[in-house]
Amino acid sequence: MSGVVDDETGMIVDLGLLDRVLATEVRDRFDHRNINLDVPEFADGRLIPTGENLARVILGFVQAALGSRVRVTEVRVAEDSTLWATVRAAGA
Repeated sequence: MSGVVDDETGMIVDLGLLDRVLATEVRDRFDHRNINLDVPEFADGRLIPTGENLARVILGFVQAALGSRVRVTEVRVAEDSTLWATVRAAGA
């Protein structure tokens, strides 16, 4: 992430807020779901659920939830320690 460090908190984004956003936009949306059926962005063949597409969609969800004060610069989706996809925001 990138953004302006808040003088009062010393953080770019409040970690409690980030945790809530990740819970809502990632865990609740994807955990124990059939991505091809239960996630509208991928349902009915809209997107192929590759790691790259998952990372790209997650980046968009998290960025929208955090607003313009913080910039999500990168999302990594890992299947295990040897298989992952990383997507960087344009200009990051």
